[in-house]
Amino acid sequence: MATDPAGIKALVFDVFGTVVDWRGSLLRELTSLGRARELDCDWEAFADDWRAGYRPAMNRVLGGEAPWQTIDVVHRRILDGLLAKYAITTLSEAETDHLNRVWHRLDPWPDAVTGLWRLKQRYIIGTLSNGNMALLVDLAKHAALPWDVVFSAELAKSYKPHPSVYRLPVTLLAAEPSEVMLVAAHGSDLAAAASCGLRTAYVPRPLEHGGARESRAESGSFDFRADDFNHLADLLGA
Repeated sequence: MATDPAGIKALVFDVFGTVVDWRGSLLRELTSLGRARELDCDWEAFADDWRAGYRPAMNRVLGGEAPWQTIDVVHRRILDGLLAKYAITTLSEAETDHLNRVWHRLDPWPDAVTGLWRLKQRYIIGTLSNGNMALLVDLAKHAALPWDVVFSAELAKSYKPHPSVYRLPVTLLAAEPSEVMLVAAHGSDLAAAASCGLRTAYVPRPLEHGGARESRAESGSFDFRADDFNHLADLLGA
């Protein structure tokens, strides 16, 4: 593991799970909806199923089985299937659309905003997410995330881990790959970034999938490992 931040120009961040608490945010809105509409549902299972459908849908696109589509569209198709699976039939189209846009209203982890502000003082900071541009911009406004730039896989019309997505910040910032570092809570994402020449920082989010089944720490060779974004700022001298 390297510990020298020399030469790093920009930090780009995975968003879902790394910057924002998708599961806790979904559960708050789902349970609130359930109370308001008197819906009897296992909302924890619903939230987990919604997220679980995300990667298979993207893999179908990456494998050429389906055309590219925004994550908003992906989320809506999964949601429609889940409403049928859980026999929720009383939501209007407006309510369903609002529910689908919960992904635009996810709350940040407690250290995210303060850590990002510290890192911003020394580095260009931005997203590198499969989320589409509209989603990421709304999310930044909702969660007060102080990005300098928003990089979305939508710009490459692909999804991570396709190399074209990792090349976006390198190309658009006129940087060398080694001048850009991906910060993520997922080892596979970091490994794909490293294979494209980016530097990597691993920040675990053990509660991403809920306290009842904490995520295990990822093993792998990363340039930096930090407990949270403030610890990462310490390591990078920000």
